[in-house]
Amino acid sequence: MAKNSDKLSDSVVVIGLGRFGGAVAQSLTQLGHDVLAIDQDERLVQEWSSRLAHVVQANTTSVEVLTQLSCRQFPHAVVAIGSDIEASVLTVLALADLGVPDIWAKAVSARHGRILERTGAHHVVYPEASMGERVAHLVTGKMIDFIEFDDGYAIAKTRAPREIAGKTLAESALRSHHGVTIVGVKRPRTDFTYARPETMVEPGDILIVAGPTRLVETFAGRT
Repeated sequence: MAKNSDKLSDSVVVIGLGRFGGAVAQSLTQLGHDVLAIDQDERLVQEWSSRLAHVVQANTTSVEVLTQLSCRQFPHAVVAIGSDIEASVLTVLALADLGVPDIWAKAVSARHGRILERTGAHHVVYPEASMGERVAHLVTGKMIDFIEFDDGYAIAKTRAPREIAGKTLAESALRSHHGVTIVGVKRPRTDFTYARPETMVEPGDILIVAGPTRLVETFAGRT
């Protein structure tokens, strides 16, 4: 696998095969990417060897070990080590020393995340915090789905507020009144419709709403 540079052009090394790392490695494989999965735990390596094509048991805190595994040839790396913060940080540092151009790392706290950024991680993710925030937005039933991006921008799927039912999007003027944009409208038993000024909103419609997170939250709360 590591000898074919063309094959590695969009390949990913995933380090840490716990719940998060295993899910990332499996999803990447299903999407057609070549994945090298690494974990120090022999039990996890054996567990995932039947589901992933390339699984290796190794201590990834060592630059020498990562070099032997040809990790410098991978354009992307995901460090999914969560419970051992020292191993997480040292692994990111080793990958950075190898010159891996795109390093993603899982953090379990804000302090852990800051350390990862300073040691070479290009992207830090907080899976538990992100999922907790997403569930908080969904649990009240105001939103059906919610995605927030790093720059304070969000996209949500929510039910149409009663105040705009029976009006076109132009008549509702949601951008000027609420600071959000309707991307699309989904009516029961009909196809998804991309939003246009003349699009009519009916009671029961599902709206795809985009805009600054705070404004999207406020708008969804009007349903």
